[in-house]
Amino acid sequence: MDFNGPSTTVMGTEEVDSYYNIWDSLLLAYDQWVALPISGQRPSARYKHAAAVAQEKLYVTGGSRNGRYLSDIQVLDLRTLTWSMVKPHPDPNLDLKGDSNSQEILPASASHSLVKWGNKLLVVAGHSKEPSDTVTVRSIDIETHRCCVEKTSGEVPVARGGQSVTLVGSRLIMFGGEGISRKLLNDLHILDLETMRWDIVQTTQTPPAPRFDHTTAIHAERYLLIFGGGSHSTCFSDLHVLDLETMEWSQPQIQGEEVTARAGHAGATIDENWYIVGGGDNKSGASETLALNMPKLIWSVVTSIKGRDPLASEGVSLCSAEINGEKLLVAFGGYNGNYNNEVFVLKPKPRDSSKPKLFQSPAAAAAAASVKAAYVLTTMTTNKPYVMNADDVTSREIITGTSPQDFTSDINAITTEKKTVESALTEIRLDNSRLKGDLDEMNNTHAELSKELHSVQAQLADERSRCLKLEVQITELRKSLESLQTVEHELQVLQVQKSASEQDMELAAEEQGQRSGGVWKWIAG
Repeated sequence: MDFNGPSTTVMGTEEVDSYYNIWDSLLLAYDQWVALPISGQRPSARYKHAAAVAQEKLYVTGGSRNGRYLSDIQVLDLRTLTWSMVKPHPDPNLDLKGDSNSQEILPASASHSLVKWGNKLLVVAGHSKEPSDTVTVRSIDIETHRCCVEKTSGEVPVARGGQSVTLVGSRLIMFGGEGISRKLLNDLHILDLETMRWDIVQTTQTPPAPRFDHTTAIHAERYLLIFGGGSHSTCFSDLHVLDLETMEWSQPQIQGEEVTARAGHAGATIDENWYIVGGGDNKSGASETLALNMPKLIWSVVTSIKGRDPLASEGVSLCSAEINGEKLLVAFGGYNGNYNNEVFVLKPKPRDSSKPKLFQSPAAAAAAASVKAAYVLTTMTTNKPYVMNADDVTSREIITGTSPQDFTSDINAITTEKKTVESALTEIRLDNSRLKGDLDEMNNTHAELSKELHSVQAQLADERSRCLKLEVQITELRKSLESLQTVEHELQVLQVQKSASEQDMELAAEEQGQRSGGVWKWIAG
């Protein structure tokens, strides 16, 4: 059925018992994905949609399928495991020219973000057929289903899709994405939800490379973590941290499992653990579900699935929810050669949530380091344990959250890390030596090729000089030939003239003989 207005569902005793029995039967094991037995009609399969959980319901908006953007709002009731569709109403204060078509109220879009804020769902940015020049923020009232465009001010960011949007207190922090004309971005903007004002943030140190389809999480309401994503040519496996108090970027050392590069994945946090599912590297889908212990920055693999499993998809969504007292991960949709519309849940096994050690202020870190240094120095010089007074112990415990017995393990850890670093340094030196040899060989080859090139160039210059001489000789011969032809022509003319002259002389002689012939004949006679 459609949700067209406020409603309150009252579950009977039998329905409540059935509800709990379903979830109890589903959640028997930790760290295993389970497909929900959905009843009734499912929404169309899709990817690059957005999802959020509110009031034990999973809300899914938009997405893409077969190159077409979607504009629907689908709702999965996690109590009854049934889907329904919401038809948003226009805000009565908006002028939609009398047309309440939901596509105008909430345009078809993909690669947008969905954030729960109070009793509203905020739809931020995304790609659509009729994009605007700047980022648009729309709100959907969870109770009344009224939808409107929120008026924002300040330095409104350029339009984009594939960005990350993270809620921190009453602020939305937006990073990166793919802008107009497929331009990749790594800018940082903050929207104050109390004033609806955008501000661009100036940061220090090296920010992450421009990217889209990454994911983010917030730790201790202070540290913004960014993982993975892609550019137009590659995918990333890096982790960056932004301190929201100092606005300083860092790329801390990570421990634990080595993670593969991926983009189009999804993330959700439960307690101090950040869970990552799906995504891929342009070759195959990521089959591992990852968990990052945020205080210690340690990666671990929660579970692995088959490569063609719907969860090894790009454009999948992941939310955290609490059902029947259990904290769960809820995944929906995605594309891995096929569009998916299944819903999976996973009950994470409780993990270590000890006090933060990597995320501490510089002053606290320096103080802790000085205490440890004093201990190590005293132990090394006197072979006796460093004895602290009450003030020292209190100061140390406040700063580091450790007891005196922790120093031995800390020293062992530092020693082990030192050996690891020295081993890595030796390997780097060997690599440098090998690379130097390769470079020398390349330089020698380059020198030989340069000599050969110079020789060929000299030969080519000689040939060019010879060609020029031949061309000069040919020109002179042509001129001589033309002169010879002229002389030959004149000779022919003279020969003709001579022949004509000789003929004239013969005719004259004959005429003379004829005139004197009678006299001779008479003498002869």
